[in-house]
Amino acid sequence: MDKQNTIRLQKYMALSGVASRRKSEEIILQGRVKVNSQTIRTLGVKVNQQKDKIEVDGKEIKQKQKKIYIMLNKPVAVVSTVNDQFNRETVIDLIKNEIKERIYPVGRLDYDTEGLILLTNDGEFTNGITHPKHHIDKTYIAVVKGIPTELEKQRFAKGLKIEDYKTAPAEIEVVKTMDRSSKIKITIHEGKNRQVRKMCEAIGHPVIKLKRVAIGNVHLAHLHSGSWRHLKSEEVKYLLKESRGTF
Repeated sequence: MDKQNTIRLQKYMALSGVASRRKSEEIILQGRVKVNSQTIRTLGVKVNQQKDKIEVDGKEIKQKQKKIYIMLNKPVAVVSTVNDQFNRETVIDLIKNEIKERIYPVGRLDYDTEGLILLTNDGEFTNGITHPKHHIDKTYIAVVKGIPTELEKQRFAKGLKIEDYKTAPAEIEVVKTMDRSSKIKITIHEGKNRQVRKMCEAIGHPVIKLKRVAIGNVHLAHLHSGSWRHLKSEEVKYLLKESRGTF
């Protein structure tokens, strides 16, 4: 076997822009991948990058040469997936007429949450950004019911018991107070399902509106809802550095 051109199947898929390495492993176990017309259902299979024919869902995949990195301001009521079984609008629908490369979202934002989401065809980049051990900051602006007290903010900052886990320490700041609600800035270092909403509810201040405004030092700034742009080269370099845990 040509060892120089041989890599694990899930890595080949990630380099081809199918999904992150972890997600590619799930796709393999689901029996959706063929190597030289043979269905693969186990992990650990190695492929020759130059000679083997790899198919995902019946379509041959090739390693991508051009890497795409996009920032999108996701509106509410748009799902952060490539396809949706209920035919709801997806983040891919917002850019597919202008981007021909096969890309996918890095992580996810809830259906009812708006704001910054990244899209790419770089599986290694995705794996680094979403891997729990790297703890890249994610900053949100939320409008919540009521006004958090100092004690509630202290509880939030120290981490909260939610369902079967305790959240990592987080940052919370009241930005503006209103009659029956307040605007708060929240920074978390992990990204469990609906975590910000669950944390706010745990201190008695359910979320009315939620928007992610930054990932690390990459900010949404004035990008309008539904709009997108390519990441600047310095933003890509910064996120690659963060995603490799070298900060």
